[in-house]
Amino acid sequence: MQIEQLIQTIALAAIPILFAITLHEAAHGYVARYFGDMTAYQQGRISLNPLRHIDPVGTILLPLMTLWLGGILFGWAKPVPVNFAALRRPKQDMLWVALAGPASNLFMALGWVLLAKLALMLQGGYFAEPLLKMAQIGININLVLMLLNLLPLPPLDGGRIAVSMLPHRQASLLARIEPYGMFILIFLAVTSVLGWILRPLMNIAYDVIQLIFGL
Repeated sequence: MQIEQLIQTIALAAIPILFAITLHEAAHGYVARYFGDMTAYQQGRISLNPLRHIDPVGTILLPLMTLWLGGILFGWAKPVPVNFAALRRPKQDMLWVALAGPASNLFMALGWVLLAKLALMLQGGYFAEPLLKMAQIGININLVLMLLNLLPLPPLDGGRIAVSMLPHRQASLLARIEPYGMFILIFLAVTSVLGWILRPLMNIAYDVIQLIFGL
């Protein structure tokens, strides 16, 4: 990708990426507070201020690298602190706290789909093309974050969902993977295995969007 094209892409991608990551993390904190854990609230992490959630590697470096290399666009933010023991029903409520992040990405993806439809209706207008490109990036990053976080690997949201739903013995065994989860995820990303897992899921998601919205 040429440097001019990269700069244009970064300018269009900044808003979708920051919203996708910020709202994902804020959603975890908000739902945790609803179910009794005030940790994120007390640390000021239930916020729409991106600066409170930015991780230098996951929010900046990794998305820039994937934009440059043309791979699947993904990243992460600083995880919102959740004290699951402080939830009113720790094992059951963990499910809703974990689901909040991917659910926020689903709603944002649908919002960008509507903006993409608007851009197509405005074809020929000055803002139509950049709006369409921004919406496409917004759809992509939110679908990737949703599907990535639903993988059943602690500390990803899917791992927490699995721990919440599994019987205690199996949940305890899965939870022991959490200290190594990010290393496993980075290994999967570096070896392209993560791409092999996510691409079919992304194709299915885009097929559903095409079927429902006609994009």
